[in-house]
Amino acid sequence: METKCYKCETPMTFDGIKVMRSDECPKCFAYVRICKMCDFYDPHSYNECRETMAERIVDKEKVNFCNHFTLGVPDKKSKDDLLSAAEALFKK
Repeated sequence: METKCYKCETPMTFDGIKVMRSDECPKCFAYVRICKMCDFYDPHSYNECRETMAERIVDKEKVNFCNHFTLGVPDKKSKDDLLSAAEALFKK
């Protein structure tokens, strides 16, 4: 699976969907099995997770034992991207 680091956006590839607790980014050494790298992570959801059965995890950047973890691709949009999208939406 292709993904990128949530912190430095370095591209990473994993064989299969199994991510070990010790896996980390080859560039910045940030852990991969964390909430911010999960497909269920959503900062606008209750407990910042779309999985309703998941236990609450306070530190979203710390390795955890969540059974619902599914590797996803972090959606990190820059301020300029968001501004241009808003301008396009309200363009006259």
